[in-house]
Amino acid sequence: MSSSQNSDHRAAFKKELQNYTSSYAVELGFRDRMLDLLRYENCFERSLLHAHFTASVWVVNKERDKALFTHHAKLNRWLQLGGHADGNEDLRAVAMAECQEESGLTQVDFLSDKIFDIDIHTIPERKGVPEHDHYDVRFIFQANETDLLTISDESHDVAWIAFENIAKKTEGNESIQRMLNKTLELTF
Repeated sequence: MSSSQNSDHRAAFKKELQNYTSSYAVELGFRDRMLDLLRYENCFERSLLHAHFTASVWVVNKERDKALFTHHAKLNRWLQLGGHADGNEDLRAVAMAECQEESGLTQVDFLSDKIFDIDIHTIPERKGVPEHDHYDVRFIFQANETDLLTISDESHDVAWIAFENIAKKTEGNESIQRMLNKTLELTF
């Protein structure tokens, strides 16, 4: 991606963050921290060791009673699909690529073109990479749960999890519960 395209994406992303609202107070704090992180030229790259942007997808089935999760190999936890931007400031494109890489799904659609959720979470030190924060921007997708799934090298498993089982499977992860609650409130 050219630097001018990245610059355009960064400007649009900054404006979108400035206008992002949520009924969850924690997200408003995340928004302010994300706007602050944009001061760093390399905030979309892993070379910014203390924190960098990532993109995730909350994939729901057409009936909106299941969500797609990966059992993350490094973290040994059930999580939504997603990953590093690696310099790409188009986080929607990053989210789509991560969804396809981590699930094998090729037929997914954005349910909304807006940011669905934001979160900041700490990643533990591993193999010489110091503990750092992921500034995660999340989008909501829809997919057909009967489509073939594939497990990537980054996962132990990929599975659709019924909404009523998500809290137990994800050990009560607050940010995942927040995305589930937002899904249950959707009117479109």
